[in-house]
Amino acid sequence: MKLLKHLTLAIAMMAFGSSNVSAQDVKVPHAYMFGFAASFNDSTVYFTNIQKVDSVWITKKKKMLSGRNHYSYQLREFFTQKRQLPNRTCVVVANVDRKKLEKKYIKMKNKYLANSKKPYDVRTISEEEFKFLPVDMSDR
Repeated sequence: MKLLKHLTLAIAMMAFGSSNVSAQDVKVPHAYMFGFAASFNDSTVYFTNIQKVDSVWITKKKKMLSGRNHYSYQLREFFTQKRQLPNRTCVVVANVDRKKLEKKYIKMKNKYLANSKKPYDVRTISEEEFKFLPVDMSDR
């Protein structure tokens, strides 16, 4: 009985320990990302160019961008402060592989261009106008 109790405890600790390891973030030298912004109030959508951002944190297991909300907040603040366009829904898409990100970028942009049933006004934000800044996720 005691052995079964210790074995159950050991299995629970291993499962708990492995879930913590998979949630860790690691810093990579750089990643590529682009932003997308839209509003339910008009048919204008905005894309940033694909940008290389240095010192980016990703989740260890799934290789997803950590702190995506911080990057999308940067884009949202750009629209609020510089363009006087508040209440934009902003999304950031990132990958460490530029070619994979380019495929996502093209696919997403094509959804809003002439292929769509509803005409959208698709505009591009240049890197000179807006640039993503690295977010330090080391203390989170």
